[in-house]
Amino acid sequence: MKKIKNYFYLIVGILSVLFAFTHAMNGQLTLLSEIEQTSLAPGAKTIIRYVWHIITAENLIFGVTLIFMAFYREREKVRIVAWLIAVVLLTRWFVILIFTLMHDSASLQGILTDTIAIILLVVLLLLGVRVKEKAGEIV
Repeated sequence: MKKIKNYFYLIVGILSVLFAFTHAMNGQLTLLSEIEQTSLAPGAKTIIRYVWHIITAENLIFGVTLIFMAFYREREKVRIVAWLIAVVLLTRWFVILIFTLMHDSASLQGILTDTIAIILLVVLLLLGVRVKEKAGEIV
């Protein structure tokens, strides 16, 4: 069995997979079931569905990638992937924040959960990026 080389990546990976499933379930139970009751055009409903599930797919891909990275021996080679995931997460949060401020600033409290989750993941990713190779490890 392979030894875990970066616990931060492992934790973020597991959280990302968990967030993917909770995001998909939350969408099905709330937003996506509600849009069926609206008079939106079928094309608009389809766009809402796939945009929602793009985030689910991103979270799942990030999670699986980070879980594999947690066991990867040559940490220097995967560090750029962690940085890219952090940038994508921060960009996602920034888009959520800007559009909320532009279109419904009264509901800023509604993005609190997303804000906490994204900040937690990015902080853990950055801690994982800082993990150094241990002396004596084969690289």
